[in-house]
Amino acid sequence: MSKKILVIDSEKCTGCRKCEMVCSVYHTGANDPSRSRMKILRWDHVGYYLPVSCQNCDHASCAEVCPSAACHRDSELGVTVIDPKVCIGCKSCVLACPFGVPTFDKVEGISIKCDYCHGDPQCVPSCEAGALRFVEPDEISALKVGDLARRMMELQTP
Repeated sequence: MSKKILVIDSEKCTGCRKCEMVCSVYHTGANDPSRSRMKILRWDHVGYYLPVSCQNCDHASCAEVCPSAACHRDSELGVTVIDPKVCIGCKSCVLACPFGVPTFDKVEGISIKCDYCHGDPQCVPSCEAGALRFVEPDEISALKVGDLARRMMELQTP
C-alpha cells in the first residue's frame, strides 16, 4: 500500500470547520468538534485559519512516551495511530507532542489523533476550499512549485 501524506494549505482554509464536523461524525457518530482529530486554529480578527493535524513524525514523541503502546506506528499506513482498545487515558502523548496534536476525548476517556480514517481521510473531499489534499510523497515538491508559481502570478497582477 502506498503511504500517502495529508497536505494542508493554510492559505486556502476559510475556517468553515467542515473538516472538523466530518471527522467527528466519521469517528464518533456525533457532530462534536471537540472530538475531531482535525483542529482549526482561528484568528477571526485577521481572517486567518490554520488546519492542524498530526505530522506523523519519524520519531514520534507521542509513541515514545506511551506506557501502554497504544500510540504506535502503523507500518501499513505509515502513520502514528492510537489504539482505543489499548489507550489507558494517561494523556502522556498529549503532553509529549510538540505540535499539540493528540487531544483527549472526554466522552471515551482516551487520547485521539488523526489516523487518516484508515487510509481514506474524510476531511479531504469535504474541504470545498481545497486546503486539504491526500497525496503521494513525491507529489509534494510539485505542489510546492505550483503554489510558488501561483503566488508569483498573484504578485504580478495589478
